Amino acid sequence: MKFSGQTIWVTGASSGIGEAAAHAFAHEGARLVLSSRRPDELERVRRALPRPDDHFVSPLDLACADTFPALVADVLARCGRIDVLLNNGGVSQRSLAVDAALDIERALMEVNYFGPVALTKAVLPAMRARRTGRIVVVSSVMGYVGTPGRSTYAAAKHALHGYFDSLRAELWRENIGVTIVCPGYVQTAVSDNALGPRGEKHGRTDRTHVEGITAEKCAAAIVRAVARGREEVYVGGREVAGIYLQRFVPRLFSRMVRRMTFSVRAQQG
Repeated sequence: MKFSGQTIWVTGASSGIGEAAAHAFAHEGARLVLSSRRPDELERVRRALPRPDDHFVSPLDLACADTFPALVADVLARCGRIDVLLNNGGVSQRSLAVDAALDIERALMEVNYFGPVALTKAVLPAMRARRTGRIVVVSSVMGYVGTPGRSTYAAAKHALHGYFDSLRAELWRENIGVTIVCPGYVQTAVSDNALGPRGEKHGRTDRTHVEGITAEKCAAAIVRAVARGREEVYVGGREVAGIYLQRFVPRLFSRMVRRMTFSVRAQQG
């Protein structure tokens, strides 16, 4: 098994990509640390994993970075090491930029950018001491493109790329790798849980996510990328082409994006 004996810490593990990744890594022999804000759901996931007693739950709120050092110390006390940190937790957005309250934009940045950065910084000393490890960041196609209704979410994902690309360049001599995963549309509750202009939940699953790839397919791609030491991987359907269009024919892509529309009324159906 590819990850036998390794400890893999997954945030956002109570559903969606995180839950699927926990199953995929457990089937490859890993010991899982499962984190999110929902301890009951984390316990459900743990009990369903192969060898449930090998894994444990560590509730975590990505907006509360001051709690991370104690959580890391507890994980290290239980496991002795952290081989892979999978920064998967986050929250999406459904709001026009002109309508989004600034405090909600700050909250989105706190969870989607500062939270993963702070947890990574808390974990890195132990990896550096052992001179081995891998940081995995679940970004998005939005890490490269911006579309209507996702301004702050896209900003946070763009920021992740800048930070973790730089971190990779700093850490390679210490045998610590960084993998950035860019999913497109995945069949999860991400759109249902997305925040509106005043922080209200979007409350529905967008058609694009209904028609997206399964969380299991995304998780399988993550496991392959980590096993192969990939620096970056794109996962999804046709929407992934947006990354290449933005990179090689940006004016064409810009014209395409201008034709996209977003309104709260249209999203609510």
